[in-house]
Amino acid sequence: MRRSYGTITLDREGFTARIDQLIAVYMAAMRAPHEQLAGRQLIMAGHSAYPGFAALASMDDDEVAGFCYGFHGTPGQWWHDRVRAALGDRGGWLGDCLELAELHVRPEYQGRGIGSGLLRLLTIGRPERTVVLSTGDSETVARRMYRHTGFTDLLTGFRFDGVEEPYAIMGAELPLKPSR
Repeated sequence: MRRSYGTITLDREGFTARIDQLIAVYMAAMRAPHEQLAGRQLIMAGHSAYPGFAALASMDDDEVAGFCYGFHGTPGQWWHDRVRAALGDRGGWLGDCLELAELHVRPEYQGRGIGSGLLRLLTIGRPERTVVLSTGDSETVARRMYRHTGFTDLLTGFRFDGVEEPYAIMGAELPLKPSR
């Protein structure tokens, strides 16, 4: 029997009120070192003030099983500017885009459709033409899920300043491909 999880919409206040829970999901899903905690909190709180901010959380009773958020990408935003410069003539993907900043599911909840469900819900009815994201440049479950929903690689082997791990920049036209 497939279990159902409740999904809640988080406005800016709700997002920042739950930021510790969201960071815990991020840390577990990414196996991130605790040294990243304070910086990640500041980044995420700052993102909540961006235009077009939207966030969702998948809940299992009071526990956040997964979450995602994004915002309208514009010049002057750190990620947007670096990716636009790297994309060169393919930078049109960023001309009217939803930037998917984070999508994470706790490891014990992965493989249940939570991530793809959150992604689809977040993008429904968005006014932007495209959705773009960065993810590790390796064949992960997350990257396969993105491809399954219509994302393609725009750039591979990309390195953000000061980060060793290569990233793939991916994009999809909105609305996303229907699920099978």
